Amino acid sequence: MPTYLDKILDAHRGQAGADRRDVDGLVSRAEACPPARGFAAALRSGPGVAVIAEIKRRSPSKGPLAPGLVPGILAQAYAGAGAACLSVLTDAEFFGGSPSDLAEARAATDLPVLRKDFTVSAADVCDARLMGADAVLLIVGALSPGELGHLVGMARRVGLDALVEVHDEREAELALAAGASLVGVNQRDLVTFEVDTDRAVRVVASLPPSVVRVAESGIRTADDVARLAAAGFDAILVGEALVTAADPGAALTALMEGTPC
Repeated sequence: MPTYLDKILDAHRGQAGADRRDVDGLVSRAEACPPARGFAAALRSGPGVAVIAEIKRRSPSKGPLAPGLVPGILAQAYAGAGAACLSVLTDAEFFGGSPSDLAEARAATDLPVLRKDFTVSAADVCDARLMGADAVLLIVGALSPGELGHLVGMARRVGLDALVEVHDEREAELALAAGASLVGVNQRDLVTFEVDTDRAVRVVASLPPSVVRVAESGIRTADDVARLAAAGFDAILVGEALVTAADPGAALTALMEGTPC
């Protein structure tokens, strides 16, 4: 049976294969954009563990989470509660997001913004820059080593930080070999979409302190945050626990109680 990841990647690779735009032209336009806000730098700019707060309407495994959210209002709530950066889902088919969600969230605050999507081509990287993102997500498990290295380089060329996402020690090695300096350890298995809350603590040992280390998925309590901070993470990315809360800003404040000074 096809997995969630298979379906999502098939859709995105199909779109990329049908894209007839001139990549050189896209690169030139992306290179001409105003300077990006420093995403990776923001994650190390303050004391304790930084928070990347996510704007996410739905998920393939759980369905609607916050279909009526207003990106600008949610972004302001996150900023007011102390988020260092934003993450915005732009996939429409599987997550209910859009580039306009990203543009609205970024316009509402001064925070750097990650385009959270399934990036499979150089055009995807350029599109992230052109829609206003400051960072782009690259998932090791969705790319060949050659593709990963090429897209890390493309992100750097157009002025984006690349959050390179891994799920195990082998993928961590591939991320480092590709030149990643910002690495996310996703505790959610992209095949089953189940969360393993021990995964991040295991895998972070494979990442040197010179790399900005981000824990992703399954983070719900201040105790979770404290545990990840003790393991050596510089930042966490939190979505579902915030967007499903009655007061996302207050939920973020409660999470950050687990962030040591």
